[in-house]
Amino acid sequence: MSKQVSPNVPESVQQRVAELHEILHYHNHRYYVLDDPELPDAEYDKLLRELQDIEEKYPETLTVESPTQRVGALPLSEFTQVKHLVPMLSLGNAFNEEEVLAFEKRLLDKLGEKDITIEYSVEPKLDGLAVSLLYENGVLVQAATRGDGETGENITENVRTIRQVPLKLSGKNIPQRLEVRGEVYMPKASFEALNNKARENGDKTFVNPRNAAAGSLRQLDSRITASRNLAMYCYATGLIEGGTLAANHSDAMKQLADWGLPICPENKVVSGAAGCLEYYNEIGDKRDSLSYEIDGVVFKVNSLELQNKLGFVSRAPRWAIAHKFPAQEQMTLINDVEFQVGRTGALTPVARLEPVFVGGVTVTNATLHNMDEIKRKDVRIGDTVIVRRAGDVIPEVARIVPDKRPADAKEIVIPSHCPVCDSTVELIEGEAVARCTGGLFCPAQRKEAIKHFASRKALDIDGLGDKLVEQLFDEKLIKNVSDLFSLNEESLIKLERMGEKSAQNLIKALEDSKHPVLARFIYSLGIREVGETTAKSLANHYYSLEAIKAADLDSLQSVDDVGPIVANHIVTFFQQEHNNEVIQALLDAGVEPQNPEKRQSTESLPLAGNTYVLTGTLEKLKRNEAKEQLEALGAKVSGSISKNTTTLFAGEKAGSKLTKAEELGVPVSDENELINLLKKLHSDA
Repeated sequence: MSKQVSPNVPESVQQRVAELHEILHYHNHRYYVLDDPELPDAEYDKLLRELQDIEEKYPETLTVESPTQRVGALPLSEFTQVKHLVPMLSLGNAFNEEEVLAFEKRLLDKLGEKDITIEYSVEPKLDGLAVSLLYENGVLVQAATRGDGETGENITENVRTIRQVPLKLSGKNIPQRLEVRGEVYMPKASFEALNNKARENGDKTFVNPRNAAAGSLRQLDSRITASRNLAMYCYATGLIEGGTLAANHSDAMKQLADWGLPICPENKVVSGAAGCLEYYNEIGDKRDSLSYEIDGVVFKVNSLELQNKLGFVSRAPRWAIAHKFPAQEQMTLINDVEFQVGRTGALTPVARLEPVFVGGVTVTNATLHNMDEIKRKDVRIGDTVIVRRAGDVIPEVARIVPDKRPADAKEIVIPSHCPVCDSTVELIEGEAVARCTGGLFCPAQRKEAIKHFASRKALDIDGLGDKLVEQLFDEKLIKNVSDLFSLNEESLIKLERMGEKSAQNLIKALEDSKHPVLARFIYSLGIREVGETTAKSLANHYYSLEAIKAADLDSLQSVDDVGPIVANHIVTFFQQEHNNEVIQALLDAGVEPQNPEKRQSTESLPLAGNTYVLTGTLEKLKRNEAKEQLEALGAKVSGSISKNTTTLFAGEKAGSKLTKAEELGVPVSDENELINLLKKLHSDA
């Protein structure tokens, strides 16, 4: 046992407790990890009850690693934060054979080798929740979610309820401190049982096993977690102190298994990219028969020595990649087609489907994109169609099944009037998208305009997400963007799920957003085809909102990124009386766009002539802030990689831009190096 027991406890009792711990831990491992029980359930329960009786009589014998500590503790008021001793990294993705071959080529190029065969440790990519376990002297002392990779939430009490997770490690040469990474998941059978019970009770069901696992693991009441039958497989280590692991990944995983930790039985070692692809197909064929959900496979260079040579790019290892499975498809029926109205008045056709389970969720709607797509695919109401869904992407109708078309299938006709405000719908020749002409008169457009106004790249109003905008709009607390600044704490608290603290935070966020740079303010207005770049060009050309409003067609076309069509949109926007009324109301509410400083030339600025690209998630800087600071120092910030790119600054979950940068030999730096560059140049100025 891991703590000093009171001398009031007889030595014979202490010895029996230690013996019961050893017996029960052993049989737990046989049952839940090896799936090879040696003891009948009744006999196991008898031993467990004996231990519970001793702990009740002698509370001093109860320890955190006791096999009785699996039922959950009293509810927590909140989760505390945990800083990972070693960051939990993310992986790059491959979606086809060519990208896997390109991954191996990058490895060989980095190693300066052409003819060696790389050995890989390969494993299924479980669709669950990444966690980190910390063992000290073999005892589980902490469990945390991945969070942002640096800091997660303390979920120790919940992880203790997972039968596969040993509360105390067994075996030899266990490190004094050991961080183990793995995936907590809900087996398919447990997921079905959980949803069946919810349906019987009239409760809401979970959409997929991953959501069910995440929701179960983040319960403040660990007794609920204990009832959910979660499981876990370990796939990596973090910090290791007072001990060592094997020289390659696969043997290190075997060591974890020897200490009692659960390892996926599908793990293998293969040779070269060809072996990886063969394994990918093998697991793909077994996917439906596995007891858990997976969304791909992971390939890792097996040699730890080679891993160290290859190193990392930003927050991702060069030596590992996830090969994702393709989008999942299912067949279903189109019952109807409705048209949704977006921020710019665009009408998007949406298919209402016979519910179908695709890619881990039940899908009832799918986008048809626009009328050109409908004609190209020859989609009709009543058709049987193939619906595709990949990850979190909006489901789409991929194609029809012609042989199943009924005789009464109806053609899809674009409405002549807006389904929201009944204004006329126009379809401009040469455009695929039909639009409502109602402008800010149309409630749908006003609602979407507010969402855009508050979005990250516009005024970036913290806490004002799409759902809250919907709620405020539907409760008639706001009608347009200027109404946001009339909100008060009293009216907000009356909203469902809006507490006093949340209301105060929103009021503060609105106040903090009142001084946007002019470019952000122009972008936030939602002028058709005026994106970030065009808004910045307008701000840097005219230097004030008044000058932009007064500009005519000829003047506007002298601005970078502004052609005749965009110029016409800008002029038309500022000619609309209702738009000017809203802008004046914003100014009256205290919103003050900050005009850029006029300067004759950027040539004298320290980063003049440099071109940078930002990709991935930055943790300390917002992407827009980083872009604005670089541009203020004279740099150009591009959205694409080329041979002329000075540096790619890559954050977490960097994707194809990172791959292309490596292929072109473009220097890659991380967020810390970006911050250091900005600090240095600002201090020199």
